This record gives sequence, C-alpha cells and structure tokens, in this order.
Amino acid sequence: MQWIIRLIVAIIFGANFGALSALWMGGMISGGPRIGNAIDIDGWQSDWSIGSENADPYVRARVARNGLMGLRKEEAVYFLKTEDDSGEALSEACTYQVRGGQLPAAWWSITLYDSENRLPMNEDGRLSFDQSQAERLNGEDMSDWSFIVSATAPQAEDTPWVSSRAGGLFDLTLRLYQPRADLLEDPGAALTPPKIERLSCRAEAG
Repeated sequence: MQWIIRLIVAIIFGANFGALSALWMGGMISGGPRIGNAIDIDGWQSDWSIGSENADPYVRARVARNGLMGLRKEEAVYFLKTEDDSGEALSEACTYQVRGGQLPAAWWSITLYDSENRLPMNEDGRLSFDQSQAERLNGEDMSDWSFIVSATAPQAEDTPWVSSRAGGLFDLTLRLYQPRADLLEDPGAALTPPKIERLSCRAEAG
C-alpha cells in the first residue's frame, strides 16, 4: 500500500514540477528568462533561434509572452541586459547612463521592461531611446550617444531620458533591425554593445 502512495506522490510532484519548469522556461513566471543566452556579449544576451523554424517551444513561448515579434534574424535581432556594468541588477532605485556608438544595423532601439516583462506602468512617455533620437541630438556623428535611465526626470530638460518609474528590477532590450551580415556571422566581433554605468542610487544618497 505504501508503494502506491509513494507512486501517487511522485506522479503529482513530477507533474507539478514539470508544469512549473515549463512555465518558468517559457517566461510565464516572474523571474523566468525573457530571452535565451546562447550569445552573450558583455552581459547583453541573445538567441539566434528567435524567429527561426528551429526555435523550440520555450523560445516560441518567450517570444509570444514578451512581444519580441519573432522576426527572422535577417530582419531583427534582440539583445537583453539585466545588470549594469558592475554586475548589479538594474533597479528603479538607481540612476544610470547608457552610452554607445555605431551599431551594426540599419536602425536600432533600446526599450525598458519591468520585472513582469511589461512596459512600466507609468505615464512619463519615456520608455525607449532609439536611433532617430540619437540622430536628432548628434547629427550624423553616431560614434558617441548617451541617455539617462532614472525614475525621475533629469534637472536639465534637454537631457535624453528613459523613465524607470514603477519598473522595479528592470531590464533593457536592444533591438537591431536589418542587422549587418557580419553581425549575424560573428556577433562577438561585430557588436560593441552599449555601456550601462550606475551613477547613483537613492540608498546611497544618505
């Protein structure tokens, strides 16, 4: 009789564990991966199987869950980062400067998502920074652009700003549209990803 009970417990445990692990891998549970990490360049992670016929069910679930559109990599590739350059989790409590240069694509954007894989629930209207904004600020010189990520607007009104208000522990997603062939062939050599420098945190203001 005891072996029957143990068998039933094992079946129930296995079914629940399998369901939870599938939901986590698919990004359906908070903390689950939003994107694969088959490619990692200075902490910016990507997965070239997104948008391909070879994508496994977990990748397809993450794409559907996180609104990545699932375009073929010849049309768009995605990189995600959850930490600053010192290895600390990106947090609404801190202020960051994101700085970059020329990127190997026809057009690009960087968007902030909260810990629930959504756009933060705020009304600031400043949740992304893209190539068009960089061009308005820098003209044709795209070798050095930057913007601030913080929960409150910078004092200087003309400072490029992405709002992290209500973002909690957030991440940044870099989208590269119509990527160059060398990026697809050797991403580690072709891409110099943006830097994310933590400038201050509210807890440090003392």
